[in-house]
Amino acid sequence: MITPSSSHHVFILMGVSGSGKSVVANRVSHELNTAFLDGDFLHPRSNIMKMAEGHPLDDNDRQPWLQALNDAAFAMQRTQAVSIIVCSALKKSYRDILRQGNHNLKFIYLKGDFETIETRLKARKGHFFKPQMLVTQFATLQEPGTDEADVLMVDINHSLDDVVAATVATIRDAINKGE
Repeated sequence: MITPSSSHHVFILMGVSGSGKSVVANRVSHELNTAFLDGDFLHPRSNIMKMAEGHPLDDNDRQPWLQALNDAAFAMQRTQAVSIIVCSALKKSYRDILRQGNHNLKFIYLKGDFETIETRLKARKGHFFKPQMLVTQFATLQEPGTDEADVLMVDINHSLDDVVAATVATIRDAINKGE
């Protein structure tokens, strides 16, 4: 049986749209020289077409995508000392799918309040902001509870540089603790 190395780690940066997952992951992966995967790249064609038509995905649509992310985490853990994956992982059930068979997987929840994220989304250049999308994201979000000890939290109500530094510190701390 092939298993991932116990010394290899995968961190999933999670949070609502606009929390900074992609930009934080990109900067952290450069600073730590880690592998980086934007989970959106693994959506099946049917999901991409549905979203392009303006229709939201449901849990059935997400199942093959979450399984592909689970497989990617497993593969990355076998070959990379540290890997970062970006995925909203808004529901506990989604996080549970990602956890299956991935023992050195941690989530880093980029947590921010609605107003901060809304302000950031409105300020994005070349990005059409739909306020209802953020409302839906927060309504869907199941914040990690005490039963999810593998979820670490980074407060994003700070500058991007501070959020990146906090995320790097969180990853280094988790690795050093052997978590």
